[in-house]
Amino acid sequence: MKKENLRIVYMGTPDFAVESLRCLVEGGYNVVGVVTGPDKAVGRHGSVLQPTPVKQYAIEHGLTVLQPDKLKDETFIEELRSLQADLQIVVAFRMLPEVVWAMPRFGTFNLHASLLPQYRGAAPINWAVINGDKETGVTTFFLKHEIDTGAVIRQVRVPISDTDCVGDVYDRLMMLGGCVVCDTVDAIIDGTVTTTPQEQMMPEEALRPAPKIFKDTCRIGWGKPVKLIYDFVRGLSPYPAAWTMLVVPDGIEQMVKIYEASIVSVHRTGLPCGTIETDGRHYIHVHTSEGVLSLRTLQLSGKKRMGVEDFLRGFKLPNGSKML
Repeated sequence: MKKENLRIVYMGTPDFAVESLRCLVEGGYNVVGVVTGPDKAVGRHGSVLQPTPVKQYAIEHGLTVLQPDKLKDETFIEELRSLQADLQIVVAFRMLPEVVWAMPRFGTFNLHASLLPQYRGAAPINWAVINGDKETGVTTFFLKHEIDTGAVIRQVRVPISDTDCVGDVYDRLMMLGGCVVCDTVDAIIDGTVTTTPQEQMMPEEALRPAPKIFKDTCRIGWGKPVKLIYDFVRGLSPYPAAWTMLVVPDGIEQMVKIYEASIVSVHRTGLPCGTIETDGRHYIHVHTSEGVLSLRTLQLSGKKRMGVEDFLRGFKLPNGSKML
């Protein structure tokens, strides 16, 4: 079979999924349809509908687009079936019902941004950085009932440096993912695809989950060692960003997002966790249970993101201020 003859339906929503779709389209693969999320209401009164990044790319390239509210809706199922897909590819989309993922004759495979079976779940890139991992990667696997548990087709590893934030790793995996998706499709076309059950790939250490990240997840706990807090900040930057409450002596509290930081010391200081030290001009140091963290880039609620020196020019930190 030639790649022009393999009918592919692609499913994805955010920017991360655009790169793999671009690689398929520009690589000459036969993408007969795209399934993505509904348009979102934006603007002050929600009066403007904004298409997903995947839809924007698909429309620009003349691709058929389906945007179901519910994936079990009979009208959507019939529209999807009418596309007569031989293969479906999922990148950063919703969990599919069996009636959808079992439809094509070659099945449905997913691109996941981790080295499965580690980091099954919605936020694998964030959690790999938060946990201080030295490497991550991308995996393609065939879908089955249990989420992120299907047999692995391809897996490629990528290093994580101590200075990478999640945005750096995200971009790296996004670009790599497009290549791995195309390699996976080529193996299916050539009939050379092989798979490995995840049960045969279990590591000696416990599996780490990658649950969805909420606002409360992002709050910094200053009672932890400085290295854990440093990795926590990296793993949430630039989005959704780690945050803390800044408390000044008069009792006023303001939320502050922290985008960049560095480690000053890893030794216990004896000062209460969250204690701030600053010269009022060049640095803000925060004490943790073991060590001191220097804040480099931060943002007060309702203000612009800025470097620490610009921040201190516009906001005077009185003695006795602290982070909670």
